[in-house]
Parts: sequence; structure tokens; C-alpha cells
Amino acid sequence: MAAPVADSNGEDAVLLRLPPVRGIGKGRVVTGLVLALLLPPAVEFLATVLNFRNFAMIMLLQLAVAVAVAAIGGLWPAVVAAVLGSFLLNYFSADPVGSLSIADPTTLFTLVVFLAVACGVALAVGLASRRAQEAARSEAEATALSELALRILSSDGSLETFLEKVRGNLGMEAVTLLGSVAPGTSAMPGAAPAWQVLASAGPNPPVTHAAADHAAVVDPQYTLLLRGGPMSAQRQRLLAAFGAFVVAVRERQQLVKSRRDNVRLSEGNKMRTSILRAVSHDLRTPLAGIKLAVSSLRQEDVDFPPEVERELLETIEEYADRLDHLVDNLLDMSRITADAVNPLLTGIMWAEVLPQALRGVPAGHLRNELPPNLPPVQADAGMLERVVANIVENAVKYAPESDVVLTARTGAGITLGDRPAGELRIVDHGRGMGREEVLTMFQPFQRFGDSPAPGHSAGGGIGLGLAVAKGFSEAMGGRLAAEPTPGGGLTMVVTLPLWTGDAQ
Repeated sequence: MAAPVADSNGEDAVLLRLPPVRGIGKGRVVTGLVLALLLPPAVEFLATVLNFRNFAMIMLLQLAVAVAVAAIGGLWPAVVAAVLGSFLLNYFSADPVGSLSIADPTTLFTLVVFLAVACGVALAVGLASRRAQEAARSEAEATALSELALRILSSDGSLETFLEKVRGNLGMEAVTLLGSVAPGTSAMPGAAPAWQVLASAGPNPPVTHAAADHAAVVDPQYTLLLRGGPMSAQRQRLLAAFGAFVVAVRERQQLVKSRRDNVRLSEGNKMRTSILRAVSHDLRTPLAGIKLAVSSLRQEDVDFPPEVERELLETIEEYADRLDHLVDNLLDMSRITADAVNPLLTGIMWAEVLPQALRGVPAGHLRNELPPNLPPVQADAGMLERVVANIVENAVKYAPESDVVLTARTGAGITLGDRPAGELRIVDHGRGMGREEVLTMFQPFQRFGDSPAPGHSAGGGIGLGLAVAKGFSEAMGGRLAAEPTPGGGLTMVVTLPLWTGDAQ
């Protein structure tokens, strides 16, 4: 069982208490002594009253009394019963009756054997009782440690949490885990290892061996320093078990960190590979178009008509805008992956961001159906423009024959956590996407079908638009989701919390 004790922060720590083990306590010893003084005279009294003179049977009854007293009170009550019984046998049952003298040497030998057997049985019973207590306590400790290990392993896995459990379970004031600066080595041969504090729990934790009341070397690389009361044998056994746990927790942390680093390296390699692919293909395509148009305009021996010159200049402008958009997405994605996005949240109306967000999108492809008087949402104006622009660009690209409808709503049922929210819905009626495609569409460098839409050049994008839109939406405290459009197509839903006057 466990009982709470207050720690330095006013919180409750759990002090491990082993299940009670029943043994020969003080009450049973007293009971055994009382029986040792009462039962042997009672046997002789009954034998006298019944005029029963069978010495051997009376001796066996006295032996049974000694065994019963040993089972109840342990060794010393049984010895008292055996000695008293032997004297009573000698006085009341051995010839000459009524005297402590013994006429027959065989009777003396029998009494000596009786006393030795009774004491031996008492010793055996007492020893067995102690062994049973020790076995029961060991079983209780093993059960308690097993339950404690499960609680520790099911925790958040931090060393601080683990040490707080160690401190609480051992009843210590503070605990510190030291780690070797250079595990397995020393600065000089034969020199003492240098230690650094890895984690601690409790007020004013000890940081040196001299400041600690107890120190436990749990591994050549790790040492536990403890400050608090005395260490009982039980707590020392618990500390030894905690030593194994601390090594396991530390190794698990290192494995998790190694796995996280491997994942980060893998993602970084994927990002670099995708960026190189984008630079080598998607960025070179508009550059080639710009270079071709500029080279054509610079030909002195060719006199282009005004409409051709205007078309070449429009081509340069279109490709320059495309380059600017691609570079912006690359930079935004690098900020998102580096957790370097810091939005400036204010109250924004959905309609306020549409002019800038929809710049360059053919008006014939769009239908603005935003209802009037919608409450403002909490957003960063620049980020929200990029979110809307990237989603609309994606919708126009992959649903070229469909109108893109923008609508918004708010009200009951539209929430983010426990906060009321508003939705901007960007609806197209293209071919839509399958469930597996929806699951991957927000990942960086993912392009629908891995090919450009019909009627669009191969350099139309590098698959970052939706990833950037999702990253910016989440950075503003919202979310971006996709759902099928009734009748076919895809609906992108941007949900942001309503503005309450304070950024939360």
C-alpha cells in the first residue's frame, strides 16, 4: 500500500509501504507465555484428577503442549513450556511422586530427551516462522517493486519525474543523478571521474558527494546522491532496484533522442533532395522562359510588333511572379520546419484578405459568396493571405473547368477546443481526391498525381502550397482540413478562432 507525504512544492509524493506481513508479534509472544505457564500444570492437574499414571502418555501430552506453544508464541514461550513441563513431569508423574528426585536413571534420561526434543521442536518452529516471514516480505517487496516499475515506465519518461518518484518512495528530501562527463574514461589514468548533474528532485538537491547523506553507485556511469533520513535495509533494497530503473530510463531517453535525431536527419535529407529537385527543374523552367523572352527582345535585327513585345513582357512578368511565389513557399516552409513562425495575431475579417490573396487569379474562375457582417477571426493578415492564395491557386490549377466558390460561416458547432471559431470554405468541383491522396496532400513536395494539371506547364509548382497553408493555419491557432464536395470535387476548410480582443 502507499501513503501520500507532502513534498517541497506542496504536492503529494507517494511513499512506498509494503503490504503488512503477518508474523509472531508481541501479542502472540505474550499469549504464548501465558499458555506456557497454564497448559503444562493443566495437563498434570487433569492426569492427577483422573488418576492417570501412564508416564509416557503424559510426557507426550507435555510435548504436544510445547509444540502448540511454539506454534503460537515462538521459541522462548516454547522453551518455558518445555522446562516447566519437565519439572512437572518429574514432580507429579515420575517416581518418587511428589519429589524432584529421580529413582530410576532411565526416567532421568527420558526427561532429558523430552526437554531436548521440546526445545528442538520450539527452535525449529521459530526458525520456520522467521523464514516464512522473510519469504512473505520478499514476495511483498517484489510485488510492490513490480507495481512501482509499471508506474514509472508508464510516466512521461523524464529523469525528473523518475527522481521525484525515487525521492517520494524512499522518503528522502532530495535526490540528484550524477553522470560521468566522459563515460567509461577518466581525464587521467587512475584519476577520479568527473561528474555532472543530469537531473534532480526536491529542494536544495546535493550536487557533490560531500553534501549528500547517502550515495549509491548504480552504474559505472551514474551515481545517485540522496539527502534525508537514515536508510533502512528495506530502503537500501529499494535503492538497488531504483538503480536498475535509472539506467533503463536513461538508456530509453538516449534511444528516443537517437531515433528523433535519425528522423530529423531523414526529413532533412528528404527536404534537401526535394529542394534540389525543385531548383533543378521547377525553378529552372521559369528562368528559361524569362531568358528566352529577354533574349528575343534584345535581338537588334528583329523588329517585333507591339503586340508581340507586349506578349513577351507579359511572359517575363508571369514567370517572374511564378519564381517569386516558388521562392516564397520555399522560405515559408523552411520557417515552418524550423519552428520560426511568429504570427502577429489581430482581428481580421475574411473579406479583408481576399484582394491581396486573389491577385492574379482570373476573376472568371472565382465566386465570392461570403455573407456580410461575419465576426472577425484571430489571424495574422500576411499569413492568412498566403493561406488563401495557396489554396485558391491549388483549386484553380487542378479544377480548371470549375468555378472556385468562397464562402464562410460561424455559429454553434464551429469550435477550436473550447473556443468559438469561424470557417472559410474554398469549394471546387474538380475530380476530387481519394482518401489516401487526402492523407498525403498536406505533406511538403507532394503534387497531385505527381504531374501538372491538364493545360498547365510542368513548372507550375513544387508541392509546397498546401503544406505552407497548413503550417500557417496551425501557427495562427487554427486548422486546415479537406473534405469532399457534394457532387464531386474538394472543399478546403480553414478554421480560425474568433477574435476576442486578446491574442490567446
